[in-house]
Amino acid sequence: MNSLCDLDKKDLKARLKRIEGQVRGLQRMIEEDKYCVDVLYQINAVQGGLKKVGLKILDKHVHGCVQRAVKDKEGDKVIDELMGVLSKFTD
Repeated sequence: MNSLCDLDKKDLKARLKRIEGQVRGLQRMIEEDKYCVDVLYQINAVQGGLKKVGLKILDKHVHGCVQRAVKDKEGDKVIDELMGVLSKFTD
């Protein structure tokens, strides 16, 4: 079950489009032999953007799907799933 409302989706799509533009910029930077440090800063910006998108989705998941599952007495399964996601997210 998805906890994202239309407003959340609009915001996330806008963020992802911005990240997409940053990745295209990275491709150009590589093609144009830009200074390595500048490329690394851009990579960091992309990673930061993706992290913010992930945290937004994680927040909605915890306050929506996980909360509902706990109320419906299905919390252990969803919490185990969440812990698996968190272990991947924090790598």
